Amino acid sequence: MSTSPTRQPVTDRFKGKAAIVTGGTNGIGHAIALELPREGAQVAVSCLPNDAAEGRAAFAAAGFSPLIIAGDMSDEAFCRKLVGDTVAQFGRLDYLVNNAFSFIAKGLDATRADFHYSFDVGPLGFALMIQLASEHMKKVGGGAVVNVSSISSWVAQPNRWTYNMSKGAVTQLTRCAALDLAPDKIRVNSISPGWIWTREVDKAAGGDRAKFDPIWGQYHMLARMGHPVEMAGPALFLLSDDASFVTGTDLPVDGGYNGMGPEGLGQTTKIAGSK
Repeated sequence: MSTSPTRQPVTDRFKGKAAIVTGGTNGIGHAIALELPREGAQVAVSCLPNDAAEGRAAFAAAGFSPLIIAGDMSDEAFCRKLVGDTVAQFGRLDYLVNNAFSFIAKGLDATRADFHYSFDVGPLGFALMIQLASEHMKKVGGGAVVNVSSISSWVAQPNRWTYNMSKGAVTQLTRCAALDLAPDKIRVNSISPGWIWTREVDKAAGGDRAKFDPIWGQYHMLARMGHPVEMAGPALFLLSDDASFVTGTDLPVDGGYNGMGPEGLGQTTKIAGSK
């Protein structure tokens, strides 16, 4: 099984700046929320109430103590509190990482309530956070947003109407928000991770990464699954001035998932006539 890599921070790239990372106590959000302060940013993270204690312990173990605000991203009042408390704590807001999402994976069996919650937490929550955060970004002369989308926004997968529809909406939201906020010097982009060792994926694997990494890795050109920290570097690039001419785009961080054909890695399928 592939081991989680480490990344070298760019010193003080975000010094004096403040960021919000939603769903920042585990998985991809946690990795991003850990890397931002290593590069100088002050960070606020949201999480569900049941994750707050574990999240504080994980950040403390890494030597950081971000502002942790617990609540549900489907609740408009909570979203307003998250932005308000962040600005009250840090005096400004420069960056937003929309990461918190509901992983409801249903198709023909999906209920209207399933669809509503998927969209309320996901693209509707993302949109509200962009609306709220951008008002404060304008006050500091601009900013940047990164939406965490997914390979699932680009392809069909079985029994995934709820998740893939809502991730697809994130891709279009990214484009529209980027266009409308460009005059305010606010860039909006997204990343689309492939299969990443997050809590949900680990749960599906029964905790047996050694067994499932090569199995699920076959869906990727790199023949392995990704790690949350590998999403942090691309996300921080899009937030930073290094991406000053990048907006309205999606960056696949998928180990080659979306570029691969039905032949997969070619280990079991040979083209007719080949030797």
